Amino acid sequence: MSGAQGVEDSMISPMEPHWKWCLILLVVLVSAHTDTKVTFSQHMDDFIRVLEQVEYRNPGLEPVNVLRGLRRAAGLRDEFMQHFLGTIREDSTSEAPVMDSNLSDFIGRAVRHQVTERGREEGVVLTADGTTVAMSPVLLGIEAGLVSKTRCQVRGLYPLTLARNLGLSFQRFHSSLLSQRLGPDGCWDDVTSPQVFTLSDKPSLATDALVNGGMDGVILGMEVSAQSQRPLKLSSLLRTYYCHRLEGEGLDTAPRLISRLRRENFRELARPPLLQRQVVRSLVLQRRLIDHSTMLSQEKEELAAVVREGIKEFVHRYMDCPAIIPRCQWGAAPYRGTPTPLSLPLSFMYIHHTYQPGQPCLTFQQCSADMRSMQRFHQDDRGWDDIGYSFVAGSDGYLYEGRGWHWQGAHTKGYNSKGYGVSFIGDYTSRLPSQQTMELVRDRLASCAVGGGRLVGNFTLYGHRQLVKTSCPGDAFYSEITGWEHFGEVQN
Repeated sequence: MSGAQGVEDSMISPMEPHWKWCLILLVVLVSAHTDTKVTFSQHMDDFIRVLEQVEYRNPGLEPVNVLRGLRRAAGLRDEFMQHFLGTIREDSTSEAPVMDSNLSDFIGRAVRHQVTERGREEGVVLTADGTTVAMSPVLLGIEAGLVSKTRCQVRGLYPLTLARNLGLSFQRFHSSLLSQRLGPDGCWDDVTSPQVFTLSDKPSLATDALVNGGMDGVILGMEVSAQSQRPLKLSSLLRTYYCHRLEGEGLDTAPRLISRLRRENFRELARPPLLQRQVVRSLVLQRRLIDHSTMLSQEKEELAAVVREGIKEFVHRYMDCPAIIPRCQWGAAPYRGTPTPLSLPLSFMYIHHTYQPGQPCLTFQQCSADMRSMQRFHQDDRGWDDIGYSFVAGSDGYLYEGRGWHWQGAHTKGYNSKGYGVSFIGDYTSRLPSQQTMELVRDRLASCAVGGGRLVGNFTLYGHRQLVKTSCPGDAFYSEITGWEHFGEVQN
């Protein structure tokens, strides 16, 4: 083909088929991607896209070797990890993924965990369901599952994902070097294109993101070890787990293995005595491998007592309690005025429905938008200081923080100082919330409140209509809650 003919062919008239314009755009984008450095956000979607690029450039490479390549890029190779997963050979090129510096740099940022002096937590990503996850324990758990020789008995699974981090945090707290054993959570600078995650308080060595990642690592590690056929692609495994879209009945008809069911799945796998043993063993091994010393019997006994107390708090916070999306994550406007503190423990829980919004929300984005809409209505139209409810239940598997545990709400006139007001997003006049959403409040939130000293053990549950002239929480839903434990009749 001559040069003149080539130019002629490249000039497409406006009448040419649309696909040719798409092809030109694709070529331009690919060229731009090759010549310039692409900036990725700290979102799980971007992390999975990067993985897909790595896998595409390394066809046929086993997922376990992709994982080792990610570990190498992130510098995860201390003696503790090598004890369970083996040494990464620097001279091995046949089993190592080829990736350019752009991808390698991103993987290092997304996987290498640390908390800076300014309280920024690095090595974490925002997931589509609104929770934040540390990637290192997720990947370590999957790798442990893939290299395991015995199905459902994964060597090093708990030490690599959770146990070591928990134990070190419990020890530092016991030595008064930390202000808390566990947590905290934090907030992203932008939930659409997240780059910076800032913790809401002084950090422990087991932040919420590390615990989320640890639980996911345990769940996914056990899953891949139990499968008769190992996953062909790491990106597909992560996409299935983190990116499932709820439809129709929401979580009631959702598959079991998704991140929204993290706490439910983890509760089925991990029992407190198991966790306690794994934490102690991890710290003994840490002492031998990293500090090159042996722990004496008396030290082990003292350590076991410290770990026992830490595990109690862990079980309450991450296994008994539901996950609650903080105000900063759903984009709350500031409180207007000065909040009134509650005198805990309270004696009542009041059940509401929102009526408007009238539809259940199934995504973090929609539930967050509904929260902002209700807050605007309560603040601007009603003239209240803030959204009135203490907590709001979405149908996406999460509770959303309104006024929270410690501040008096504006949900049940005349009774706001005596109980928590919990609303379900949707109109439940003629239908019910999903079973999963009702269980989230009836079982998990109530148990969490009692266990945390926020509600008395014999608290009473009322529907909004029992105390205020209203149809809330809807005829169908009110009929349902009359059968719940703690439901009470109003004494005239």
